[in-house]
Amino acid sequence: MFDPDYTSRLLQRAVDAFSRLPGIGPKSALRLALHLLRQDEEEAVNLAESIVELRMKVVYCSECKMISDAPLCSVCVQPKRDRSVVCVVENVQDVMSIENTGSYKGLYHVLGGIISPMDGVGPADLFIDALMERLQKGEIKEVILALSTTMEGETTCFYLYKKMAQLPVRITTIARGVGFGDKLEYTDQLTLGRSIENRQLFKPE
Repeated sequence: MFDPDYTSRLLQRAVDAFSRLPGIGPKSALRLALHLLRQDEEEAVNLAESIVELRMKVVYCSECKMISDAPLCSVCVQPKRDRSVVCVVENVQDVMSIENTGSYKGLYHVLGGIISPMDGVGPADLFIDALMERLQKGEIKEVILALSTTMEGETTCFYLYKKMAQLPVRITTIARGVGFGDKLEYTDQLTLGRSIENRQLFKPE
């Protein structure tokens, strides 16, 4: 239905679309839409094309489930990476946060979320089976559980520990420099880097 507060249906459509993005309210959405109207047509077209390409061409890495432009991501193809260590994280942002520390040289595995019954997210909704398939190959010797220190993150760590307990892998977790309830993407680089370097054996409570 057309909102009489807008003078253009096309403007309203753009505002509605922006409003569906996380962290963008109606006022911010309106500012973005009006900003686009003031831009050169070429810039607006470039933005639109980049969004379409992002959605249509970006894929999950066949190994670690990181987003990628190719079947294997830019981390997995690096020959100098330590392929005996895999850091398990919740999302793509966590990979970026850890990479920015410069202190980790192993591989990753992105779960695509954490177990959260309240949100209807169970183990089958995550890339856990893909992780187990990688571990079955026998090349990985250590798994670092680097999940958010929330109740859901702890639940996911415990679930993964039980799944991996019979495998010949060392299961570690990041040191408690990351406070309880914190997400990795919001942790400063120095603290996060030290938490990975000072990782400890995972001990289920």
